[in-house]
Amino acid sequence: MNTSAKKHVVVGMSGGVDSSVAAYLLLQQGYYVSGVFMKNWEEDDTDTYCSATEDRKDAQAVCDKLGISLHTINFANEYWDNVFTHFLETLKTGQTPNPDILCNKEIKFKAFFDFAATLDADFIATGHYARTEQIDGHTVLKKAIDLNKDQTYFLHAVKEDKLARTLFPIGELTKPEVRQLAQKLGFINHAKKDSTGICFIGERKFKTFLANYLPAKPGDIINIQGQVIGRHEGVMYYTLGQRQGLGIGGLTQGDGNAWYVAQKDLSRNTLLAVQGRDNPLLYKKSLTATNIDWINTPEPSLPLHCTAKTRYRQADNLCILTREAQQYCVTFEDSQWAITPGQSVVFYQGDICLGGGVINV
Repeated sequence: MNTSAKKHVVVGMSGGVDSSVAAYLLLQQGYYVSGVFMKNWEEDDTDTYCSATEDRKDAQAVCDKLGISLHTINFANEYWDNVFTHFLETLKTGQTPNPDILCNKEIKFKAFFDFAATLDADFIATGHYARTEQIDGHTVLKKAIDLNKDQTYFLHAVKEDKLARTLFPIGELTKPEVRQLAQKLGFINHAKKDSTGICFIGERKFKTFLANYLPAKPGDIINIQGQVIGRHEGVMYYTLGQRQGLGIGGLTQGDGNAWYVAQKDLSRNTLLAVQGRDNPLLYKKSLTATNIDWINTPEPSLPLHCTAKTRYRQADNLCILTREAQQYCVTFEDSQWAITPGQSVVFYQGDICLGGGVINV
């Protein structure tokens, strides 16, 4: 007997191809499926900057084709209070936060999860490239089959109790397979471009958008010798390892290589730029992290030999995780490029995601 029969799954429908195919696969597996479209942004929300209106139309078209209902829910207040405000406060400290991780924790696996409960849902589902598995009585988070699209990095702060009631239908498929299936099914969005970045920023320039919330404070860009080589528009607008948008691309010194942001000095309001991606100042072998979210409890015993990544799409790197007082220390086997405070370090044992935390330094 199909254990999925009569089980109600509420799918987060973004209007994209991934969540659309996820909904179709759940129907094929015998679930009772309904969709929810989440609107998370209203400030300066126009068709020019945010595609929410078009995305909802696409989600509705797919739901109509599949014969399932689509609910629309507005989480703009929750997003502002629990994600965007934190995003701004972190930027003010000179760090580079990752709002997508907090959005998953606070919106998709909290606000959306709670809303699904009002619909008497047995499970929620999303179009994330990830998998879950039952191991020794625990629900663990595993990497997707398509490692190029794996999104466990963004899901590391979601707890086991939520994952136990979450389905990731496309985790066993590759992105090309998802698009091919969508085309075969005649989905209007089968060739739709994947969304990138943050919806509320959309196609506009990042610095232009942030200037509405964080006043610009221009300062100097200096080189290793302390010489002023350019001007920046505000330290919080830049991230370590950044190459584009420095305005010094035509400046030739030394070997003539491209310039990268190596350090941000909030007290002096300066950026230190170095030449060449391989410059030693861009590499570190260790970091400290706080606010660790472990998916499963109890947390792993330390010291822990595992792998970790400090940014999305980065290869896993061997490391040792220890704890000192209130913070965790991560020592890598090999030096890592542009470790960035405010971003997340995420830990793995093989293809199992253990959790992660916010990088301090």
